[in-house]
Amino acid sequence: MEDVSSRWGREDFVGRYSEELGALSPLNDPVFLRWAARYTRYAASPGTVLEQGRIWFDTDLRAVLPAIHVPTLLLHRPGFTGVSEEEMDYLRALIAGARVEATGGVDEQRFSGDPADVVGPMVRFADAIRSEEAQFDRVLATVLFTDIVDSTRVAAELGDRRWADLVQRHHAAVRAMLARYRGTEVDTAGDGFFATFDRPARGVKCAQAILEAVAPLGVQVRAGLHTGEVETIDGKVGGLAVVIGARVGALAGPSELLTSHTVKDLTAGSGLTFEDAGEHELKGVPDRWHLYRAVS
Repeated sequence: MEDVSSRWGREDFVGRYSEELGALSPLNDPVFLRWAARYTRYAASPGTVLEQGRIWFDTDLRAVLPAIHVPTLLLHRPGFTGVSEEEMDYLRALIAGARVEATGGVDEQRFSGDPADVVGPMVRFADAIRSEEAQFDRVLATVLFTDIVDSTRVAAELGDRRWADLVQRHHAAVRAMLARYRGTEVDTAGDGFFATFDRPARGVKCAQAILEAVAPLGVQVRAGLHTGEVETIDGKVGGLAVVIGARVGALAGPSELLTSHTVKDLTAGSGLTFEDAGEHELKGVPDRWHLYRAVS
């Protein structure tokens, strides 16, 4: 990181980095070195690289990898010393069904060497799953559950007519936030909502916006988020990920948004802030789950 601060974009930096890792083979070609140094300067400033490095080194994605349930191909150049065989075996063990295929060459960058070494395995891999892809009905999604805290008590205090009016205004506020953050309403039961998002950061921001939007109505809402693989069953979204999301939401307190550790890990670098909410048992779900509180 110190080298990046002072030498990023210089030929001697590219040469030293490449020589130590075996990352680029044509180091004896001065034309290539000049091109590589210019390439790094055009790619990013030293400050951007340092920030990217900070996020990279501070982010632990091991807990996320088991959530990958799509065909996965890991390409590995045994001649590149920057990645070991043991690391590839470790990744394969964490990603269910992942395949590791060795390719030729010794460089880190795929554009060095014979392009067929990389393109060939990718084409074969894609062709092998093309016929299966149309049958898949499982996708990775972020599920959101919300409901009004102490709704029974509030309904009793307000009476049927005022409670119905409150629920109507609550639903309008929630649906407005879902539209703003591109969420998909899946189901509504009484005063609760079940929605999905294609990105976890959108789900977090939408849930936070919902908590704020309903506050002027004089009620408090709890919310829970989880990211996992969901199934489409008879046109409805279901699966274990949905159960986990509902259980996380049920543990939240008034005006509180709880998320699973998967949501927290997948939003690293997005600027969202989380507080540790401890480990919990989720009814009907195996193991104990580490939850986090999303802070506005």
